[in-house]
Amino acid sequence: MHYLFFYWNISSKIKIYFNPFKSVIFCIVYQKFKIMNTDVLQHINWPAVLVAGLTYFFLGALWYTALFGKKWQSYHSGLMSREDAKNGAVGIMIISFILMLVCAFGLSLIVHRLDIGGWKVGLKLGLLTGICFAATAVHISYIYEKRPFGLHLINGLYNVLGNIIAAIIVACWQ
Repeated sequence: MHYLFFYWNISSKIKIYFNPFKSVIFCIVYQKFKIMNTDVLQHINWPAVLVAGLTYFFLGALWYTALFGKKWQSYHSGLMSREDAKNGAVGIMIISFILMLVCAFGLSLIVHRLDIGGWKVGLKLGLLTGICFAATAVHISYIYEKRPFGLHLINGLYNVLGNIIAAIIVACWQ
């Protein structure tokens, strides 16, 4: 490839190509005779993922009732006063629990692939993923929706703390 400015062979499976004229970095992963490697799923600690997801879920119950329930409801006063506000609450809870399991599974993948463990590592990983991914995604949506800043804090900090707790669980329980 004569038009490439930079080529770096990291390993037999990963090669990075860079063309400054197109400002694109390509990372190509090669695997012999396999389309998708699912071996990593055998090494996931599924009970840890389940407990981390449940803990994240029950943190939400505590967070949005006893800790910040009244303030959170005041930000949603228009929505909460509607007659159909409680319709579909069970479905919402089930879907949110499934999404928290997905988050715990992703954290477990990171812990396994990086071969890391311990509560300090879990704390750092949870802070990183909570701030850089979960809270950031919440804030991006809320900026466009012009939600109150207090709601940013309540929901963003919940996701950061949820990621921290879930990451500590999966990092310690290997």
